[in-house]
Amino acid sequence: MTTTRWLALDAARGLAVLAMVVFHLIWDLAHLGYAPANLPWSTPVRLFGHSIAFAFLFIAGVALVLAHRRHMRWPAFWRRLALVVAAAALVSAGTYVAFPKAFVFFGILHCIAVASLIAVPFLLAPWPVALAGGAFFLAGGEFLASPAFNADWLQWIGLSTSEPMTQDWRPLFPWAGALLLGVAAGKLALAVYGERAEARADPAPTRGARTWLPFLGRHSLLIYLAHQPALFALLLGLAILAPPAVDTTEFVASCEARCMEQGGEGNICHDACQCTAQEAIRSKALAGVTDEAERGRRLNEIAQRCVARGKF
Repeated sequence: MTTTRWLALDAARGLAVLAMVVFHLIWDLAHLGYAPANLPWSTPVRLFGHSIAFAFLFIAGVALVLAHRRHMRWPAFWRRLALVVAAAALVSAGTYVAFPKAFVFFGILHCIAVASLIAVPFLLAPWPVALAGGAFFLAGGEFLASPAFNADWLQWIGLSTSEPMTQDWRPLFPWAGALLLGVAAGKLALAVYGERAEARADPAPTRGARTWLPFLGRHSLLIYLAHQPALFALLLGLAILAPPAVDTTEFVASCEARCMEQGGEGNICHDACQCTAQEAIRSKALAGVTDEAERGRRLNEIAQRCVARGKF
């Protein structure tokens, strides 16, 4: 059977893919020291990341409507769901290896999978019902949050009063609301445009496949899984070959404070900490090292050498 796609929807997803790559590039540059460490947590970058997540979930909701606009195609639905679940599991496993204390246990792919199941009855209902469902999830967290949901195994719901330590957290409240809003928008578009909406559909093998933005959109899942390891590996290699410039002011200040708390004299502590910072830069001992425990161990070794040489 020939499948049809909306070229504009693929293009929108492709644009979201590009934005996602830019967002993760910012994160990687900050993590490796090429940008301020707090940049990913700044308000503009956080809003940028949230808007990308909203776009992906909204588009996923519209795509669900288009895929099942005449009737529920259950085999296709379960195949797609299984693919997303497998990809989400891969993300969890990969981030657990890289960040065991902050791995992704319920990121955007996990949310898309569960929210897609929640969306099934809304696919069979009029669009105002999906709109109401979306509003409930978007706003419900403000009224339903409770410490009872703070347990680790309940964090994915999004009704906890504390935020877990994780690299990507898109709980059902509020993020399932974005997908349901997409369902409402898709059903409304079909209701308004009817046959004209069908006329906008483009056969997947034709001209849409020759434009790069829709092409990115049609392969968004593969790009999502592959781009971050590729980006990180590339920048990690750059960090080894050309370490970023390091501002040692903050390190030296905190090092001096710890030294004096342990009974050291001010000028001796300053010289020892300054030596440690300069030696770390000169020897490139921290180049490419992202694990905080390993960074601390190497700095401690350098500090011991400085103390031994200077007889501080």
